[in-house]
Amino acid sequence: MNLIIKLAAGILFGILMGMFAPEVLIQFLITIKLLVSQLIKFTIPLLILFYVTSGIANLPKNSGKLLGKTVGLSYLSTLGAGLLAFTVAETLYPTLLSGAGALPEAKTVLTPFLELKIPPLMSIMTALTIAFVFGLGISNTGSEDLRRFSNQGCDIIELFLNKVIIPSLPFYIAAVFADMTVKGTVFATLQTFSLVLLAVIAMHWVWLTFQFITAGIVQQQSPLKILRTMMPAYLTAVGTMSSAATIPVTLQQTKRNGVSNTIANFVVPLCANIHMSGSVISITSVAVAVIIMTGAGPVPSLLEALPFIAMLGVTMVAAPGAPGGAVMASVGLLGSMLGFTEEMIALQIVLHLAQDSFGTACNVTGDGVIALMIDKMSSEKDEAAENLVLAEETA
Repeated sequence: MNLIIKLAAGILFGILMGMFAPEVLIQFLITIKLLVSQLIKFTIPLLILFYVTSGIANLPKNSGKLLGKTVGLSYLSTLGAGLLAFTVAETLYPTLLSGAGALPEAKTVLTPFLELKIPPLMSIMTALTIAFVFGLGISNTGSEDLRRFSNQGCDIIELFLNKVIIPSLPFYIAAVFADMTVKGTVFATLQTFSLVLLAVIAMHWVWLTFQFITAGIVQQQSPLKILRTMMPAYLTAVGTMSSAATIPVTLQQTKRNGVSNTIANFVVPLCANIHMSGSVISITSVAVAVIIMTGAGPVPSLLEALPFIAMLGVTMVAAPGAPGGAVMASVGLLGSMLGFTEEMIALQIVLHLAQDSFGTACNVTGDGVIALMIDKMSSEKDEAAENLVLAEETA
């Protein structure tokens, strides 16, 4: 919540700077924005490389079908959430944000004092490919040295995010809004913020409703009862903005819904890292809003956006369980697959972080549904095996 307050303060500070400060101070802010932007672009491939490698390498061994079912259901949920979000946004946003696409032309163009280029070590796709190769290789060979290296790489990247990138975001956002104020585009942009945020949160609840109705049908229980049991996890995630920090509460409430200890202890921590339906709803719908708000061109069709949504579901495995982790992991795809500029990425970040806690809450609440479904599948399998044994004994 402190991060949200700081971002709001950054927006206000940027607008005031753009309205009243001399150009030299605004240029200084823009210079900071450029530096932070370069650091973000440099860090994202490393984040994906280490987090995806570590995530795959540390998947539980000898879990076979249980692991496959959990990963499969989580990805289907994440993909379905992304498709829902894009379909709704593509249909609703052109009307909802009808005044946001025709932003006025820039009045002035302020340049930074220094243009420092920090090229990334590799592309996003190269990082993903290496991560899958090494992650699967470590998992199969049991190489402890490489496993330790990938885990320590995660720790370093997360430290860099928490100590450098995240604290610098308010200044980054302030520079963006100062620049937009000078250009005369800031108020047209701000008018749409509340509408987009409300629409995103509404989509979270549409997807949660679908998940819990499905769980209620499968479990032959009241969906409201199952949801009510999971609400402490939802509220905890709203406060922490972190799937990882909410695991103890999610685990406790999942067990209270009747999931066996074995299934809950396996599924919930795993889903905290791979089930990102709420985050994908946020990123996908906000991306459509940003395209419309900036007048960057026509919104892609669902078929054109499908590769982005599919890759986004995979890339979310690289999202650290910390505030802002999901949108940071998606920045590379937004630039490479949707052609986002630095200004568009800045809008994406601020809009996403403004509702990040609700996206995280959607993620962890849905984890309880995944656990229920996996528990039901396992119970039916065990019951079928027992019936087969009884039938053989009777024969």
